[in-house]
Amino acid sequence: MSTSEYARPDARVISPPDPATMRAVLGHFCTGVAVITGHDGTRPHGFACQSVTSVSLDPPYVSFCPAHTSTSWPLIRRGGKVCINVLAVDQRSICAKFATPGADKFADVSWAPGENGCPVLDGALASIEADVEFEHVAGDHGIVVARVTGLHAHTDRHPLLFYRGGYGGITVHD
Repeated sequence: MSTSEYARPDARVISPPDPATMRAVLGHFCTGVAVITGHDGTRPHGFACQSVTSVSLDPPYVSFCPAHTSTSWPLIRRGGKVCINVLAVDQRSICAKFATPGADKFADVSWAPGENGCPVLDGALASIEADVEFEHVAGDHGIVVARVTGLHAHTDRHPLLFYRGGYGGITVHD
C-alpha cells in the first residue's frame, strides 16, 4: 500500500520544526495547568507549568519540564522537594501570577505547607508531593523526574486547561 493511500483529504504540508511552528502545532494538544512549588527554608517559590505527566505507577514517578530561563526552579531544586498543584478552572489568575517572572507570586495567594513542607495552594484541583530524583537537559528546558510521596485530589472540581494559547475548562458528561 502506498503512502498516498493513507493520506487524508484534509492533510497539510509538513512544516519544518522551527520554534513558531512547534508552538502552533503542539498548541493543538490540550493540557492541564499546574503550579510547581517548593520552599527554600526561608520563603516559598513557584512557577506555572503545563508539562506535567505521570511516568510510572511502580515506582510512583511524575515528571515536569521547567525552562532553563526559570528563576524559580533553581531555588526549588535546592530543596529537593516539590508540590505539583493542578489548577482548577477558576484559578486562571493564579496561573497568570505564577507565569510572571520576578513577581511576588505568593502575594494574596492562600496556601498551607504540605507534608513535605512545599506550598499546597488552596483551591487546587489536586496536589502531588514528590522528591526530585533525576533531571535531564532537553534543549531549552529540563526534564525533572520526581518520586511521588503524597497525593490529594478534589473530585468535585474541574481542571484549568490550556489550548492554542488560551485557557478554558471542560464539561464532563456522565
